[in-house]
Amino acid sequence: MSTPMIPMRNRNKFKLGTFSSNCSGGLAVTKAPERWVNSWENNVKLAQLVDEAGLEFMLPIARWIGYGGETNFHGSVLETVTWATGLLALTKRINIFATVHTAFNHPVVVAKQIATMDQIGNGRAGLNVVCGWNKPEYDALGTDLPSDHETRYGFGQEWFSLVHKLWQEEGPFDWNGDYYQLKDTYSLPRPVNPRVPIFNAAGSEHGRVFATRNADFLFTPAIDLDKSREEIQQLKKQAQAKKREVEMLTLSYVVCRPTQKEAEEYHEYYANEVADWDAVDNIIRLMFEHAESFPKDVIRTLRNRMAGGHGGYPLVGDPDTVAAGIQKLYDTGFAGSTLSFVDYVKEFPYFRDEVLPRLERMGLRMPIAEAERQENE
Repeated sequence: MSTPMIPMRNRNKFKLGTFSSNCSGGLAVTKAPERWVNSWENNVKLAQLVDEAGLEFMLPIARWIGYGGETNFHGSVLETVTWATGLLALTKRINIFATVHTAFNHPVVVAKQIATMDQIGNGRAGLNVVCGWNKPEYDALGTDLPSDHETRYGFGQEWFSLVHKLWQEEGPFDWNGDYYQLKDTYSLPRPVNPRVPIFNAAGSEHGRVFATRNADFLFTPAIDLDKSREEIQQLKKQAQAKKREVEMLTLSYVVCRPTQKEAEEYHEYYANEVADWDAVDNIIRLMFEHAESFPKDVIRTLRNRMAGGHGGYPLVGDPDTVAAGIQKLYDTGFAGSTLSFVDYVKEFPYFRDEVLPRLERMGLRMPIAEAERQENE
């Protein structure tokens, strides 16, 4: 079997992927009856749709307890390693990521899991590293959440360095670190490629040091695009100082309809009139107390964005408006974005048929036939 080019390394100027389809509700914190059902059947349908459409990746959220509210948002979640492994076996082109908490998963086990995924997907596995922030999840698993980011990311750095070494070494080695002491450890088989794509989302100073040192793609929110432009430049310089290239991604949610009026009316309905505000407020409270993915001075101003798509950049409108919004993200310096929908399987085909061709005409993406031809060159 030949090894395909890693989809995240293709020549599309703006990468696209789905986010959180393994979670109940997806990213829409709403009581709307048509909200996403995260069944395995629905995830397989979505994976095959986006694979055939030429999207680069699927990214899950690792979640262990829900956020409460009437819907108990994210109360049901398909575990990400098994989710990704199953979908890799049922797709052909797309990168599929597992999201892994460093504190909850032993690095030797994860190294072998990801390598196994990569063997099954013929080089299409990815790893999204999470160093932790959601204290109730730590409580649910009987683990302490360090209060300071220096400790969280110090542990995360040793964890990731160990995973990376396990992918590089062919024979047994000893490891004597601050957090792990291992003897004659190794992990075979290794990934198909020397390294799988690494995602990380970080907002704190320590987090961004970690991300620019280790990740290939760093997630950061698009709140004020002028500020995002400056932030992206700073992060790229930070990575370049370490002789690394790191691309910046963001998260978006999509409400695309034939007319602007239809899109705005539906957005008002699900993200305001029938939003699960108790769950929204729980998310905001927890992020304010423990996370730095979003600046604290703007978290509470993002309440409507939290309901619409977990704080993502809103792409709400007719196909021209949605495509123009994606162009703005690209012009800001983002290399790509996640996408979410209230109902991914029902709504993605319209995005595929109407928005993707516009992005191709704008030069942000290639038709899938052209992308495949270049992959085979």
